[in-house]
Amino acid sequence: MFPTCPPPLTKNKRTLVCCEEMADGERMGMKSKRILVTGGSGLVGKAIEQLVTEGEGQADEEWIFLSSKDADLTNAAETSALFAKYQPTHVIHLAAMVGGLFRNMKYNLDFWRNNVHMNDNVLHSAHLHGVTKVVSCLSTCIFPDKTSYPIDETMIHNGPPHHSNFGYSYAKRMIDVQNRAYSEQHERMFTSVIPTNVFGKYDNFNIEDGHVLPGLIHKTYLAQRNGTALEVWGSGKPKRQFIYSLDLARLFLWVLREYEEIQPIILSVGEEDEVSIKEAAESIVTAMGFKGEVTFDTSKSDGQYKKTASNSKLRKYLPDFKFTPFSQAIKETCDWFVANYELARK
Repeated sequence: MFPTCPPPLTKNKRTLVCCEEMADGERMGMKSKRILVTGGSGLVGKAIEQLVTEGEGQADEEWIFLSSKDADLTNAAETSALFAKYQPTHVIHLAAMVGGLFRNMKYNLDFWRNNVHMNDNVLHSAHLHGVTKVVSCLSTCIFPDKTSYPIDETMIHNGPPHHSNFGYSYAKRMIDVQNRAYSEQHERMFTSVIPTNVFGKYDNFNIEDGHVLPGLIHKTYLAQRNGTALEVWGSGKPKRQFIYSLDLARLFLWVLREYEEIQPIILSVGEEDEVSIKEAAESIVTAMGFKGEVTFDTSKSDGQYKKTASNSKLRKYLPDFKFTPFSQAIKETCDWFVANYELARK
């Protein structure tokens, strides 16, 4: 018997299928999938919610998007209570302590402890409550700093990650270890995805603590408003593969519904779509119509020079998947930020 519906959600919670709204037929049969999304108010969670709201959800799916306001996932008791309340059949685990290069360098211990506790609590609660499938989100920063390129899914544990964010990186690696252990010991379908650098609407545009693209978008906005130069931190030479949040959200839906491997899968644009930070800054300048001077502060750390990832495994599954062109995705993100400046996280 599918569990009874949870109480009506408070204003901090969002569900796309409420029990009170179900038709009689649905009320009798219930939805066969109840999908709980941790970190549902963040960049990727909001993108998934947008797709589901716009019709890419399926008839047998009930979606529940939760945020940090709903439970402290570093607390085992609160996490267990959350699972007991909502009784999910599937989980997309996006919640994490995240930040840009300089925040990671300053708080490596905090990134390690908070993410390890969070991930262990979510996976263990999912196991205890009989969740059918969990899809967790990793990051390309988990790969070894000293490695050959392109990196692929088999290379995660081949050496230490870059020293700048080793706390976050090792914590995320442990999800892969736990997934394999839950599979071998309990036959659980717990898997994970490895996106490259994600950007889009609802990102964290904080200049000090955010990731490179949203930080640059915010700095360009301020430079344009104040009539000052745009200062890019670092040399601009490091290269990255960027993936638009809506593209990643579509791939998450596919992984949830169809991907049946425990081993992670890299979700990324191709190697040929890698761009330098300088090129990314130029795209933002064009998208926002910025006419001022652009400078590079080479006293700031560049971080890891490259993290080129192979998406060959993804292409074997989805050879025809179309990624949004980088310039178009940048333009849409910049337009959203300008239109929502007062509400955007910054």
